[in-house]
Amino acid sequence: MLKPLLLEEEKVFKDPVHRYVHVRDQYIWDLINSAEFQRLRRIKQLGTSFFTFHGGEHSRFNHSLGVYELMRRILDTFEGRIHLTYEEKLLCLCAALLHDVGHGPFSHSFEKVFRYHHEDWTRAILLGDTQINRILRRIDEDFPKKLAEVIAKTYDNKLIVSLISSQLDADRMDYLLRDAYYTGVNYGNFEIERILRVMRPQEDGIVFKFSGMHAVEDYIMSRYQMYWQVYFHPVTRSGEVVLRKIFQRAKVLFEQGYAFHQEPLMLLPFLQDKVELADYLALDESVILFYMQMWRKEKDPILKDLCARFLDRNLYKYVEFNSRDFHLLPELKELFEKAGIDPAYYLEVDTTSDLPYDFYRAGDEEERIPIMLQMPSGDLVELSTKSEIVQAISGKRRFDYKLYFPMDKVMALPGDLSQKIRERLGVMENVGASRQDYSPD
Repeated sequence: MLKPLLLEEEKVFKDPVHRYVHVRDQYIWDLINSAEFQRLRRIKQLGTSFFTFHGGEHSRFNHSLGVYELMRRILDTFEGRIHLTYEEKLLCLCAALLHDVGHGPFSHSFEKVFRYHHEDWTRAILLGDTQINRILRRIDEDFPKKLAEVIAKTYDNKLIVSLISSQLDADRMDYLLRDAYYTGVNYGNFEIERILRVMRPQEDGIVFKFSGMHAVEDYIMSRYQMYWQVYFHPVTRSGEVVLRKIFQRAKVLFEQGYAFHQEPLMLLPFLQDKVELADYLALDESVILFYMQMWRKEKDPILKDLCARFLDRNLYKYVEFNSRDFHLLPELKELFEKAGIDPAYYLEVDTTSDLPYDFYRAGDEEERIPIMLQMPSGDLVELSTKSEIVQAISGKRRFDYKLYFPMDKVMALPGDLSQKIRERLGVMENVGASRQDYSPD
């Protein structure tokens, strides 16, 4: 049986959300100090949200420590309610700490262009030739494999999986509270203390006392508001569009044999689609920003312009776009081409969608773990059957479409052509591209 390996003295991190992050286990301390985990200091939690909310500059490192701390507190509340071995507790803590270790620079924008998924890289880091893998194998030779299964949601202990990946888990609770704190909004705040008090462990997952239903409702609505007011903010999405176009242009130029003034040595594996784990781990946001600084001096006018836009926050304007508007795209592309504005880089429909809460439905492609309430009788019922608020939004996916384009380029065109494009875009003549347009409101 695996025995605890504790530090001689508890380590603490001062944290603005949880006040303190407590580390008592030697393995956890060693994982925090690994090169792969320290890399997360150089990757923002919120991608391009700093363009909208200037406080949103916190890192994946910051968030990962918070998820670990929440998991530690959850396990403390489970004492006396369910028996977990030291190895099982350590598995929970390691999953919480390392769940995001595979994120790349600017996260999802980078993933979309190069067709990678951070969870695949997380498992590669856990199982590959890394400091993290060597630390995990000191616990047990099979420990990295078990941890990778937890991340992949295939581990046979459903309780452990649900604590890190469900519709109300340690990951989601921390990022809502943390992102709300750093962006300065109130939407993501909910009664975390109350939720921890009413959380109960079961063999196949976590449930919540019926008396705490309103705290769970508060969490669901906080998540809903954060997605639409923060994560899907149109200015943040404009930054993501410009960022994707930079990666897209660099890839096209490379494939065309373009001679970069600053050869992107650290990006070559990605441009060649021959990425090894060491290549991935060498990449962070400081590297990407360095290449942007260099590329803004390139001869290629598109790459040069896109990098300058991102670095100087000269983002694209947007208009609301609906499914009935898609027939306008061919004409708009033709007008852009006539104006000498390449629509492949300067005209983009961006789509977002969110399903705030759902429960398992027969035939679903993805099985969602429902939130269950424990009634005074001991019976378990699904949340939306008791909550009218949650029932109102259950299973209802909301979509949002916006068309992004550089207003400054459109305004600089000859009068008739500019007017025609703006008419098609539905943009009034007196709307400009000043930076006052890009505010959180």
